[in-house]
Amino acid sequence: MVEVVSVTKKGQATIPKRLRKKYGIKDKVIVEESECGVLLKPLPSISEERGSLKGFFKGKTGKQLLDEARKEEVAQEKELERHARKIHV
Repeated sequence: MVEVVSVTKKGQATIPKRLRKKYGIKDKVIVEESECGVLLKPLPSISEERGSLKGFFKGKTGKQLLDEARKEEVAQEKELERHARKIHV
């Protein structure tokens, strides 16, 4: 379905309500230039994206990742302390 919308002098156009609802468009969109013209895409929500590395973290929360990193850091510090004691003894 094709629709014609008006563009104001400031370059503002109204996206029809049914399209905003269908694509989950709230207050911002991504505007891309394409071979066919101008492409408007919904801005992804942060909760949906979970960052660009989400595939590497297999659905873990930020807190879970921080807890794991802290455990690893504590283990590394303990190992360094053990190594330092061996050198000084």
